[in-house]
Amino acid sequence: MFLIIFHPLQWIGLKVFGYKGHKFVVDYMNLVLTKSLLILGTPVSIENKQKLPDNTTLIFVSNHQGMFDIPPIIWAFRKYHPKFVSKIELGKGIPSISFNLRHGGAALINRKDPKQAITALGNFAKKIHKNKWSAVIFPEGTRSRDGKSKAFAINGLKVLTKYNKEGFVVPLTINNSWKVFKYGKFPLGVFSPITITTHAPIKIDSLPFDELLAQTEKVIKEHLK
Repeated sequence: MFLIIFHPLQWIGLKVFGYKGHKFVVDYMNLVLTKSLLILGTPVSIENKQKLPDNTTLIFVSNHQGMFDIPPIIWAFRKYHPKFVSKIELGKGIPSISFNLRHGGAALINRKDPKQAITALGNFAKKIHKNKWSAVIFPEGTRSRDGKSKAFAINGLKVLTKYNKEGFVVPLTINNSWKVFKYGKFPLGVFSPITITTHAPIKIDSLPFDELLAQTEKVIKEHLK
């Protein structure tokens, strides 16, 4: 229902007020989606004791447990204009979400077409660098159904860091969001508070890429519960 309500509001925000108007609507849509989990007795908390750098590119790297990973990240880090790396299939057919992915600056990649995926990621990396936006990427590639983390793929993060060497990787650990859909689409899981923990930023050009990836993956997985 909320996605349907916010779809025309996004269109008005974009067409009348441009990027800022669209972003304003998207930010508050994701606040509403996050708070909607309270119906299930599932609060979401962001544990952020870090001082994140301003006026540079941030690349948020996170484990992935479910669709409710995304709204709190957009709301909590809205100051940094987070843009997602998403599979191309989500760019069509979903009220509000598809519109935002197509018009909000996301990277839509075709996982069956490596050439398209690398080109889209390269263009996306240059765009966030130019605008000093942030990126959000889930290197596991797909969400975990049981909370256990999968191996991290390297290609997406490697392309993003290549064009943003002066920026920072910010690891995030998400716990418990998989429990919302642990039974499938119905019934929904209840009373499982979701936490998103922010870890210390890592300067991209301070480490060789392999070490950067290993350190990022290590700190994320160490905080899984």
